[in-house]
Amino acid sequence: MKRVFSACLTGLLALSVCSMLATASWAADDKDQSDINKRIDNAAKVLNEIMGTPDKAIPDKVMARAKCLVVIPSMVKIAVGFGGNHGKGVATCRTETGWSAPAPVTITGGSWGLQLGGQAVDLVMVVMNDSGMEHLLSSKFKLGADASAAAGPVGRDAGADTDIKMKSEVLTYSRARGLFAGVDLSGAAITQDKDETRVLYGKFYPFTEILHGKVEPTASSESFLAAVRKYSVQSKESSKNENEAGAAVAAR
Repeated sequence: MKRVFSACLTGLLALSVCSMLATASWAADDKDQSDINKRIDNAAKVLNEIMGTPDKAIPDKVMARAKCLVVIPSMVKIAVGFGGNHGKGVATCRTETGWSAPAPVTITGGSWGLQLGGQAVDLVMVVMNDSGMEHLLSSKFKLGADASAAAGPVGRDAGADTDIKMKSEVLTYSRARGLFAGVDLSGAAITQDKDETRVLYGKFYPFTEILHGKVEPTASSESFLAAVRKYSVQSKESSKNENEAGAAVAAR
């Protein structure tokens, strides 16, 4: 009888432990899902706020020709060795049918946190050509080493330096304490966030599949993709109007 009681007690304890572990696992999964969804919403908010101020926004010429966009909300400074920076965000690229589903990314390295004097900054990277896009699709590259990068021009009607800087593979921007400006991110490494990719899509997809438009976006991605579509289309229309106005003037 004692043996039966002991076996039952052991079974109950094991069941209890399994139940606790399962509950903890589900809670962790829910938190991870919440984190990536919140990050996507914050990326949309960053883009909307930056583009909502015309005289300080990313120029229309830049947005109209963008191949890909990477948005890192709230990049933070970390103390590892001599110090560094780390942030998480999302990337999307143009495809034949529109903008791709967002791909979770991480960025590490660089010293712009010290340059800007802030503990947290929002970062926006605009990939300008096919070469820059290929570097991004490789799922890991370093700005300034693998891909040429330049501090992006600011202001919807930015001047002549816009045309010069648009020859760079990646134009980089930051916002700290309300100040939005081009920033040098040389040395920063961009990598696919494999863990958050699994959380967002329920399984792992390579960067190339996501950014080439072969993965369906989740419902939680709509706020970010809506912002990207809005400003890329808006910029293309602005550039078209400028070209038509220039042609009309030249024809007189």
